[in-house]
Amino acid sequence: MKRFFQLLSIVLAMFFITGTAQAQIKIGLLSDLSGGTADVGRPYAEGIKDCVKYINDQGGINGQKIEMMQIDYAYNVQQAISAYNRMKSWGMLALQGWGTADTEALVRQVARDQIPTYSASYSAHLTDPREAPYNFFIAADYSTQLRGALDYFYNTWDKDRAPRIAFVYPNHPYGLAPIPAGKEYALELGFEIVGEENVGLGDMDATTQLLRLSRQKPDYVWVGGTISSTAVILKDAQRLNMDATFVTNIWGSDEQLLSLAGPAVNGHIGLQTAVIYGADVPGMEIIKELTGGKPQMTHYIRGFASMYVMAEAIGIAMEKGELNGPGIRDASRTLRDFDPLGLTPPISFFPDDHRPNMSVKLYRLHQDGMELVTTETLERKAEWLGK
Repeated sequence: MKRFFQLLSIVLAMFFITGTAQAQIKIGLLSDLSGGTADVGRPYAEGIKDCVKYINDQGGINGQKIEMMQIDYAYNVQQAISAYNRMKSWGMLALQGWGTADTEALVRQVARDQIPTYSASYSAHLTDPREAPYNFFIAADYSTQLRGALDYFYNTWDKDRAPRIAFVYPNHPYGLAPIPAGKEYALELGFEIVGEENVGLGDMDATTQLLRLSRQKPDYVWVGGTISSTAVILKDAQRLNMDATFVTNIWGSDEQLLSLAGPAVNGHIGLQTAVIYGADVPGMEIIKELTGGKPQMTHYIRGFASMYVMAEAIGIAMEKGELNGPGIRDASRTLRDFDPLGLTPPISFFPDDHRPNMSVKLYRLHQDGMELVTTETLERKAEWLGK
């Protein structure tokens, strides 16, 4: 009899453990905490995890808590694939991803496995459901961001000649992603393209490339790296007395850049798709409370928003009794002008169009802060989908 009760206790314990595990919504988190983009990967991941904490502290999603499973893949595609498979074996329901190379490498696999993936790669390729049916993100894609900046510069150009633009970017899927669209739109608007150079994410000097560009006298220079390489480019450009406005992309302009580049940052333009810390929006009060009032980078804010939007889709799927990959995908596609607490422009996904919105924020960069210049919102043109 004693052995019977011992066995019964074990069975009951296993039942409750299993029941608890089933009540958890398992979300994978692929992060770069130690690789080539760790400088921006770490704050982004912290934003995701803090959002999970906030949601769980509120009781979870419809009463179910989120279990976050994080793996650092060091910005290595093969490690990302291995990490993805490990998390899938652990029961991952959906994935918060990271870089362009790894996200695009997993496109077919997440579709086959029916695992909705909200990434931090804003490559336009991922917005076409015919090619990437399970991929989403919450920022305007890289091509839309660049087009928005070109619109602003062209519409505010006041000289009696065509504005000249050059492109500097790493020879990497992330850096290459918006270049064809940017060139095409620049020519369509009336820009003169005067140069193109590669600067790697880990390069410590860009003098040779900038010397070649300076001879072409560009008015604007697109910089498509991350903050470390962007700081190198801006400092070398200042040393060479380049008279051009540098336009830094979403991963190359943030609060870290202001200190890394020093006075070389002053007056240049940084693109973002989220508010900066301290903005007067509802989500900022939540973030301040979660972080004890410690200022956070804009990448953190986008990470927080990405998880918040995913949680909304999961909640809709649950209410429909469809807590599975296809259910979360379909629920995401029902979002219309969904407001992620004011942290980003409203989000809308469609069954045939996964572009979240068409808005980009332009900030003027200074050593002491980032000043919002304007928000450019483009038309959702069908011919731009996936490009």
